[in-house]
Amino acid sequence: MRPTVPTKVPTKALNPAIKAVPMPTLAAALFACALLPLPRLAAQEAPSPSGPPPSSNAAPEQEPTDVGDLQTLKVTANLVNVYFSARDKGGFITNLKKTDCNIAENKVDQPIKNFTQEKNLPLTIGILLDTSGSQQNVLPLEQESGARFLKEVLTPKDEAFLISFDINTTLLADYTNSAREIKRAMDKATINTGTGSGSVTGNGAARGTLLYDAVYLAAHDKLRQEAGRKILVMLTDGGDQGSQYKIKDAIEAAQKANAIVYVILIADGGMFGTFGSYGAAEMRRLASETGGRVIDVGNSGRKLEDAFDQIQDELRTQYLLSYTPLNPKTDGTYRKLDLTCGKGYNIQARKGYYALGDSVNND
Repeated sequence: MRPTVPTKVPTKALNPAIKAVPMPTLAAALFACALLPLPRLAAQEAPSPSGPPPSSNAAPEQEPTDVGDLQTLKVTANLVNVYFSARDKGGFITNLKKTDCNIAENKVDQPIKNFTQEKNLPLTIGILLDTSGSQQNVLPLEQESGARFLKEVLTPKDEAFLISFDINTTLLADYTNSAREIKRAMDKATINTGTGSGSVTGNGAARGTLLYDAVYLAAHDKLRQEAGRKILVMLTDGGDQGSQYKIKDAIEAAQKANAIVYVILIADGGMFGTFGSYGAAEMRRLASETGGRVIDVGNSGRKLEDAFDQIQDELRTQYLLSYTPLNPKTDGTYRKLDLTCGKGYNIQARKGYYALGDSVNND
């Protein structure tokens, strides 16, 4: 994550007066969208009382130990939370116990502190909708299936937001637990190729499809401050052109937010062009590193609905494993994780985390 970016990021705020936003104020532009008079939408800076519970890793544990001079020694320990699912050839495994699994950090086994199945834990969901030209013929399918998915998944304790991306990144709906509000915003999404209007950066040329920028913004600016389970569901063909951020930046932002990224690859078959295979490879990397996966549906509405059903099934069978790192240093380094739960089980979990000192890294 670079501290400053000299060029301007093509982001389209809901306010038509905002034409170009420098990178340092990009977060402010997205949050400004939420302040405009959208019906029944409320901006959220922190989880509501009924929303996701406080992060168990964020809150340091204080264990008082009396010593001879009656002083108290306070020991601070941060938990690392790892959400995961387990499958074999027969489907998802729902009866794992703490003793079945082993977690290693940088190849050093860690003592597991907590182990629970979290099928009812509140969810924060970000939907990222590709509205570039390659989605022209499949956007209606995405709108219909995406709305059905949220209607079936969202409960009063969950929240979701919607971002579209093309030559711009646009916050279409801020945090809400109303599937109807998200559907209303999703139905208003339109294909934007920049033809005839140029780029919002003012350089007179459309920059392309800002996929990596959208992932970075959703993870860093929206999800990082949230607690509990966090997922991003992206509907796209996987191609990126013109993003200020790179794929590694998008992955890092998602890992620091502990957000699981699911990528549904969808596009009209004739619109992939030459970037299709490259985009698919990058999407597999993004999903795998964050504990999610890629589901390729082509341009089939039936396969798209099945993809959303698969994601629902995974969310209902997730586990939460927590441990206190044997290496207590919060030095900002990347720690590689290796989770196993028995022979023959396919474990889907994030591949690592960043050992940062703030309270939101390992949420």
